[in-house]
Amino acid sequence: MAKGEYIILNGEMLGTNQPFMKDNRAFRFGDGVFESIRIVNGLPYNLQFHIERMLEGVNVLSLEIPNHFSVDYFKGQIKSLIEKNSIQAGGKARISLFRGGEGAYFSESNKAMFFIEASHLPNNYFTLNENGLMVDIYSEMNKSVNILSKYKSINSLLPIMAANFAKKNKLQECFILNAKGKIIESISSNIFIVSNGVLYTPPLEDGCIGGIMRMNVINTAIENGITVYENTLSPQNLLAADEIFLTNAIQGIQWIGGYKSKRYFNKISKKILELINQRESKDVLV
Repeated sequence: MAKGEYIILNGEMLGTNQPFMKDNRAFRFGDGVFESIRIVNGLPYNLQFHIERMLEGVNVLSLEIPNHFSVDYFKGQIKSLIEKNSIQAGGKARISLFRGGEGAYFSESNKAMFFIEASHLPNNYFTLNENGLMVDIYSEMNKSVNILSKYKSINSLLPIMAANFAKKNKLQECFILNAKGKIIESISSNIFIVSNGVLYTPPLEDGCIGGIMRMNVINTAIENGITVYENTLSPQNLLAADEIFLTNAIQGIQWIGGYKSKRYFNKISKKILELINQRESKDVLV
């Protein structure tokens, strides 16, 4: 079997050619949460924070999890899959935790099931995109602010619709709004803007994902003397910004090249990414 063709389903190592549709409410209803995790030097990066956020989301969904579903348990599961798929440098893993059992909207069980996959990436460390992304605002649908807003839901129709909008308009990304018309995130990332050397990013209260890389960028910036404010962002803020960049767990940081007629730099985004890579090349990643 080729590299990267093993998965883990409920603790069992399987080949990807084996179907597992029975009782799969993740597929049928999007009834669960997930985490995407970067692999650096063959090790999962920021894994504890990812698993802690996932378990928080599971609690909000009222899933019943056994006592052994701990941070250490999932660390062991993910590491065993990384080893089985022979990922020795850069890669990515995704873990999905979903409600098992039959039934429709009234599920017959709240028992949690999980699925893990892992694959190679061409780069070991995070790399900044060479060309800035061209973006616009997706306004046909808004994201609701609720108890699930900060978690990664398996139900991802809104970002999929936004991605289709971007593709049709020959864009690489687009921004998502909340019900008040405030910018909260992009298709798959948190957003930062830079104005006069200061970073601004939407607060969780506005409905954005509580991104692990978002937290990493905030901490890295503060540790290196860069001021950061959590501040509500309007479309007008995009036109006043010197830089805009996006953050997520897999790609790290991506800088925005243009929004409408406005063009941007990437000085701060490049500096922060270099600082993150320097630190992680020395530290234990798990």
